[in-house]
Amino acid sequence: MPSILIKTADELARQRHAGELLASVFTMLDDFIKPGVSTMEINNRAEAFIVDQLKSRPASKGQYDYPYVLNTSVNDVVCHGIPKESEHLKSGAIVNVDITLENAGMIADSSKMYLIGEVSPLARRLVKATYEGMWKGIRAVKPGATLGDIGHAIQSYVESQGYSVVREYCGHGIGKEMHEEPQILHYGKPGEGPVLQEGMVFTIEPMINQGGSRIKTKKDGWTVVTRDKKLSAQWEHTIAVTADGFEVLTLRPEESIPD
Repeated sequence: MPSILIKTADELARQRHAGELLASVFTMLDDFIKPGVSTMEINNRAEAFIVDQLKSRPASKGQYDYPYVLNTSVNDVVCHGIPKESEHLKSGAIVNVDITLENAGMIADSSKMYLIGEVSPLARRLVKATYEGMWKGIRAVKPGATLGDIGHAIQSYVESQGYSVVREYCGHGIGKEMHEEPQILHYGKPGEGPVLQEGMVFTIEPMINQGGSRIKTKKDGWTVVTRDKKLSAQWEHTIAVTADGFEVLTLRPEESIPD
């Protein structure tokens, strides 16, 4: 088992900058993602901005032979949705846009849910509860806490709202490589698992289903969907463990850390 890497002050500073750049990609996309736009247009717009404007590398492109710079997971797609020229966003849809960015040798990873046009109250409620669940997990981060504390905070909240946690996919350590140790489960028991230390950096990215937790992968080998065809939502941030708590490296300008 590879060891958990503790970031140096220099590495953390570079990763913080990568996170700020990544947050700016979402800000750029906010007015672009709307009814009628294709998911491939989102991919192409993000790639041009990351490469040409930010002078950075889209870290997902080429990772595990994946050909695009982001994932667009619409409605019942849990994760790893592939952008397509033929897939145009329709009013009423929800879509997760998941993007990675590398700058100066360090990688940041984040995803955001977009509500397209007139979205149903039930879909809005799922998206909101998933966001709140992510923050429950983030707020559990501090030195001396455990990974089980994070998973329990997320699981107990979203299940109390009537939703289920996808268990096959999880957050992960991140730094010079996109996927490092440890794995960050979005369910668990308090006090279990590795103890958090200052300098650890990882993603928290719960995938929450409106119905049951069962999923399946489509024949393309990438796209993961809910088995019951009900909606799924996901949010993600890259988090650093600090001396007295946490820092959200990918925090977007419109966000504030909830109490």
